[in-house]
Amino acid sequence: MSSKTVTRVELADAIVREVGLTRQESGDLLDRMLEMIGKSLEHENEVKLSRFGNFVVRKKAARSGRNPKTGVEAKISARRVVTFKPSPMLKSKVEEAN
Repeated sequence: MSSKTVTRVELADAIVREVGLTRQESGDLLDRMLEMIGKSLEHENEVKLSRFGNFVVRKKAARSGRNPKTGVEAKISARRVVTFKPSPMLKSKVEEAN
């Protein structure tokens, strides 16, 4: 995983190396895990991964905004967004890497 962006394929390859599963099994495992996280978030459940962080669905109210290019006012509709809050352990590891 030497590139700046880690891809799904690189994560699956890491599972092959670290766990010893086949490429097919590691890809299926990763797909299933991501699918489960996505479905939980679709149902507005919080996803907590200890020592990594929390994924939370937030509801944002409708509001008015402005097109930065033209300055024309526009209405921004209400929506749900996913936010991520890293764990203290992840924060410290990222900070140590600096």
